[in-house]
Amino acid sequence: METILVVEDDKSIAKILSYNLGKDGYRVVLAADGDAALSAFRAHQVDFVILDVMLPKVDGFDLCRKFRAQSQVPILMLTAKREEVDRILGLELGADDYVTKPFSVRELAARIKAIRRRRAQPTPEPAAAQSFRAGKLEVDFERYETRVRGESVALTPKEFEFLKCLALADGKALSRNQLLEKVWGYDESMEIDTNTVDQHIARLRGKLGPESGRLITVKNVGYRLKPD
Repeated sequence: METILVVEDDKSIAKILSYNLGKDGYRVVLAADGDAALSAFRAHQVDFVILDVMLPKVDGFDLCRKFRAQSQVPILMLTAKREEVDRILGLELGADDYVTKPFSVRELAARIKAIRRRRAQPTPEPAAAQSFRAGKLEVDFERYETRVRGESVALTPKEFEFLKCLALADGKALSRNQLLEKVWGYDESMEIDTNTVDQHIARLRGKLGPESGRLITVKNVGYRLKPD
């Protein structure tokens, strides 16, 4: 039986999550603040974390950073905030996904399944596709390194995955839904905000500088990465 750590200070939400996750076959450990969450994380073999952003003592962003420094356990963040910067910050700190309150239990369950499905899928690379080079842009898939004009470019894990997916497409356009499926494990039956893709592409363009023109918007389709 897999263990889910639910870090939520709202007792009514914690109770609902505990009941429904228990029905789905999970063992649920509850923590109402950051200190209790860290203690529970050390005391139990945690397989998944549901983490509220607004917490007493230690906020969810700091907890996400601390969890990720110790483990690659999947993290799904809960937030009452709708600002884009808060969503992006959680993803940059290593969260796998986020759900904005108020949310349905059904949506939460679907997100958990998508994350677990993506984590379970092996991702072997073809022998001939260990890197991508075009102009002054280099993407090393094995080392997770990106360079422009020989200089290293600091990308978040999700930004790198977006760039890698486009590089492996060999110049073909990928839709926003295809990118969400490849990077986050979403499927078309889920209601997903595709603006997440646009936000990551915009950030990638800013970081790639002189090579940003290789990220091409294909109208009514999605994006492609221009090879030489």
